[in-house]
Amino acid sequence: MGTKTRRRFSDQIRELVTGSEYSCYTICKQTGIDKGAMSHFLAGHRGLSLESLDLLADFLDLQVVVCSEQRKAR
Repeated sequence: MGTKTRRRFSDQIRELVTGSEYSCYTICKQTGIDKGAMSHFLAGHRGLSLESLDLLADFLDLQVVVCSEQRKAR
């Protein structure tokens, strides 16, 4: 059985934001997230606050799904 490398949650969020149909400007304007904070986050220089992540998840209609296999292994 091989080990599977998990991608970091923040990297997954970055991919979802950059792959969405919305521009960074539109996301920031609609959510109220500071454009500078979002730019730093997308560049991998900083994280986002939990409040900003909540706003982003609501805007992009994201949800967290727990993989049962990984949960059982712990």
